[in-house]
Amino acid sequence: TSIPGGIGHQETESRGFLFLVADGVGGLTSAGDGAGLALSTLAHHLLHATEICSEMVLTNQEKSSVELREAVLQAHHALVAMQKETGGKPATTLTMYAGFWPRAFIVHVGDSRMYRYRDGELTRFTSDQTYEQLMVESGAIKPASTEAARLRHVLWSAVGNDEVVPQIVLTDVTRRDVLLVCSDGLTKHVSDDEIRARLARDESAEENVRALVDLALERGGTDNVTAVVGKVRPKG
Repeated sequence: TSIPGGIGHQETESRGFLFLVADGVGGLTSAGDGAGLALSTLAHHLLHATEICSEMVLTNQEKSSVELREAVLQAHHALVAMQKETGGKPATTLTMYAGFWPRAFIVHVGDSRMYRYRDGELTRFTSDQTYEQLMVESGAIKPASTEAARLRHVLWSAVGNDEVVPQIVLTDVTRRDVLLVCSDGLTKHVSDDEIRARLARDESAEENVRALVDLALERGGTDNVTAVVGKVRPKG
């Protein structure tokens, strides 16, 4: 974790794995505090207040989806309570890859992103919950217009915001997968084609992620650049 002080020891028995990225909205100190609170609340809820595991995912996908959605809402309620205590308005994106072999869920709020590289193909599983994307999809504005640029990073859904709408996608897990969860600070400067080319390299997850972050920083790093890369371990 990159959260100052970490989130403490969460679990002793492995039931799956979580990749989480939360990107605080705005430049205030409370944005970082809100992102950290959202991550720790969500992780604690999933690990201690639910029984979600590979067996449940295989036998009851609907219940698993409900549990994951509830975890996001717990994080949302924690931020709302924080707002009442501090008087600020901390909000955050939240994108999670939750793997329970042989299934995985992508849970997403905001404009961070989740990618998977498999067999030469890069798949993006998340949609940016911005007013730009909303207006483009409705046909109200054109993608390359001035209005689109103005709305590009304005979120209509975020944890701690007035509206939070978790997007949940179910997929599978294979040993060929390379996974990337990242903030928009990376995708502002690095294209999908460049992400695919980097993840295709025969490198460690750490080498992949450091190269991507360094590339974004070299090109200006105009926003927080946060990324997690994971690879399913081979047998043996």
